[in-house]
Amino acid sequence: MTGTPTPGQPVAPAQPAEPGNPAPAAQGDEPSRWNQAVREIMGGPVVISILAVVLALIVGAILIAVTDPEVQRAAGYFFARPGDTFSAIWTSVSDAYVSMFQGAIYNFRRPSFSAGIRPLTETLTFATPLIVSGLGVALAFRVGLFNIGGQGQILIAAAASAWVGFSFDLPPVVHLVLAVVAGIAGGAIWAGIVGLLKARTGAHEVIVTIMLNYIAFYLISYMLRTQGLLQAPGSNNPKAPAVHPNAVFPPLFGSQYNLTWAFVLVIGATVFVWWLINRSSLGFRFRAVGENPNAARVAGINVKNVYVYAMLIAGGLIGITGASQALGVFPAGISSGVDAGIGFDAITVALLGRSRPWGVFVAGLLFGALKAGGYTIQAANDIPIDIVLILQSLIVLFVAAPPLVRAIFRLPTPGSTPRRQRPIVTKEVAAK
Repeated sequence: MTGTPTPGQPVAPAQPAEPGNPAPAAQGDEPSRWNQAVREIMGGPVVISILAVVLALIVGAILIAVTDPEVQRAAGYFFARPGDTFSAIWTSVSDAYVSMFQGAIYNFRRPSFSAGIRPLTETLTFATPLIVSGLGVALAFRVGLFNIGGQGQILIAAAASAWVGFSFDLPPVVHLVLAVVAGIAGGAIWAGIVGLLKARTGAHEVIVTIMLNYIAFYLISYMLRTQGLLQAPGSNNPKAPAVHPNAVFPPLFGSQYNLTWAFVLVIGATVFVWWLINRSSLGFRFRAVGENPNAARVAGINVKNVYVYAMLIAGGLIGITGASQALGVFPAGISSGVDAGIGFDAITVALLGRSRPWGVFVAGLLFGALKAGGYTIQAANDIPIDIVLILQSLIVLFVAAPPLVRAIFRLPTPGSTPRRQRPIVTKEVAAK
């Protein structure tokens, strides 16, 4: 039986740890729960996304300053009066970002609150199709499918909604609902082709969606040039007739704003996708197949059917975009450019939102603000609109490279433990 050593009794030296069996950590070496939680938060995807936006704004500020003529002129005599250069840089960057804020959130120069809040409604208007299209792309991502066929799905959905909108004369609510349902059905069918080919033949969804984009574009272009299909009667322009007023999305806050009730529909779609992925049995199968289709197949999940269901729902979500474009943005008649590049912007929104429903919602709001504020930057400061596109690209670049963001801001990696500092051993202690 061993006990505590008596005074004067020599203490046996500690035995070194055997190879392969590290010495047990001393009490206090393990990080506390709070420290571990802080490390998980600081290295998590939310902080990475926020810092990616910050980095993009910093790089954008550099580009704005470099391309500004006043900054270039002041830089010519930098060594004589450096303060002029720094003042010109501050003026250029601050004016640009203030203009972006006033064009995307609130314009303090307006005489009334209703006029000043109009930029925020424009941001929500731009964000409406981006959010719901991003949800469709994100849902496919969660199942392991790369849906880049948003352009074709939007075109088919917009054509279906527009056709129902101008071909019938129904009561107001009924007509709008039927037109929206037609758009959802059109997008779901066009995306369902991809899921069916993927499930039955193993065709890669990227190739199929790209080809279906071309097919949809030229098909809609042909229909818009053909009398009796989508072309307006008595017109030679490739444009559809105007939608009946009963099928047009009504304004949400009055006719002085462009925001329509389509935004409320997008909020409902976000809640639905969140419930579907996190609370339903079908969502569990989606997540299981997305994590490991082979393991899901062994567990008894029909992976082929999951691919079809996922693409049908993803296409239906993107179909809401087509319906909102045809019934809210272009009620005077759609053309072959009704998609407005939203199908490809949705991929960016889904990536920034980490394929999470509410993350996609916030990412769509951010990109809507960039679009709304970009026009104000160009008009008020004579800055090219391409700067906004560069900002969007930089955000995606930094979001897609979390190790780069962690290295710049010295953030911890989630799941890792902090390094233990080596104890400082003085010569006297080492000699003993």
